[in-house]
Amino acid sequence: MFDVIVVGGGPAGLSAALVFGRQRRSVLVVDGGRPRNAPASRMHMLLSRDGTAPAEFLAAGRGELAAYPSVQLRSGTVVSATGTIDDFTVALSDGTRERARRLVLATGQVDMPSDIPGLAERFGRSVFHCPYCHGWEAADKTLAVLASRPEDAMMALYLADRFSSDVVLCAHGAAKPPREAAAALAAGNVRVEDSPVVGVGGGPDDVALHLADGRVLSRQAVFHRAPTRQHSRLAEELGCEILPDGTVRVDERQRTTVPGVAAAGDTAKLPAVPEATTLVVLGAADGVRAALWMDGDLFRADLENR
Repeated sequence: MFDVIVVGGGPAGLSAALVFGRQRRSVLVVDGGRPRNAPASRMHMLLSRDGTAPAEFLAAGRGELAAYPSVQLRSGTVVSATGTIDDFTVALSDGTRERARRLVLATGQVDMPSDIPGLAERFGRSVFHCPYCHGWEAADKTLAVLASRPEDAMMALYLADRFSSDVVLCAHGAAKPPREAAAALAAGNVRVEDSPVVGVGGGPDDVALHLADGRVLSRQAVFHRAPTRQHSRLAEELGCEILPDGTVRVDERQRTTVPGVAAAGDTAKLPAVPEATTLVVLGAADGVRAALWMDGDLFRADLENR
């Protein structure tokens, strides 16, 4: 039996494993190899690694874990998890089963870009989800925000305030901004395009948004905050509380509502936080936090059982 099984080998999962490895805990990391930021060419706002390719960052993390013999990395997918604290069992897609005293879920979320032809193929390359992650590279370019919800008017206003004097909000039908936002958009010099986007073409610095009325809107970059879903249903299967936005509820120690199960990264958040953050550095911090408190919990449990 492992001390801990970590499901997910992204920044959160690998960071948790690093803490456990340095504390000589036996830990198994299971990763399906489908990181959320795979389409992006660079990641940002991680000090000393700003601009690093996501795949390069993960490869470096796996390499560092090789120094700790109690850490095992395994490629695969966990298809189910059962049990209770001190005796969890996970089943992998290859038919194997493993047991652990504790679980860390770092399975992440999946972006679901709007069902517009050509959009998903450009997500992370010329269509971006986050001004914090990609605003700097889009500075002084012609930009569009492809709305998926009325609140995306705020993203358009932010981009106009911070990065560009030429921002168009593609309201896209049902995502049309509320009436009270109209004055702010006009004051921020953000033009609202009501004709729905029916197709996306072009490439980096030359994106073509095909509108329903036949016009083509040419932009150098597009921002689109896509809806998300959980990458895995393990938390739900284990009985963890799921918040209304679909994320796993955790406390300040990254503990879920199920004893012995922690969750880290953008799969989880505190109830008071408006939405799960997508920054690599925060995911890594969640993983470290989860592992520190879980290691202490294991230590205290062992003391009581001596």
